[in-house]
Amino acid sequence: MTPDRLGATFAALSDPTRRAILARLMRGETAVGELAAPFDMTLPAISKHLKVLERAGLIERGREAQRRPCRLVAGPLREISEWVAAYRQFWEQRFDRLEAYLQEAQAAGRPRTGKGKAHARKGKRCSANGHPRIHADTRAEGATRSGVPRLRRP
Repeated sequence: MTPDRLGATFAALSDPTRRAILARLMRGETAVGELAAPFDMTLPAISKHLKVLERAGLIERGREAQRRPCRLVAGPLREISEWVAAYRQFWEQRFDRLEAYLQEAQAAGRPRTGKGKAHARKGKRCSANGHPRIHADTRAEGATRSGVPRLRRP
């Protein structure tokens, strides 16, 4: 989908009246007069909405004698769905990485059992990396050893 067409489609969908018209057209082909009935606006105002939808490629208007039927064209909606799906995948991956990081940070903040407690005395250094231990009296309230706040579950 070209950026211009994508923009036109989003612009057409930005108005609640036009979205309601599309929702009605999902049920099938409908005449302009029938589409205008539920709205408190003039027929020329509805016609302007229909022109916006038609320019965006979301509807097609026909002519059958004096009747002007409109029908939904689903192609642009499918293209928007595909465009959004790419971003959905991007954000889901980011959230998955964030969740993994937070779980690691929470696991690192849990108190150790066994001989790890003996090393937590003030002034002692961690034998693994030589860095000073962080003690409960020097940490911010609710922070873990890594400095990341603990998640509180509701």
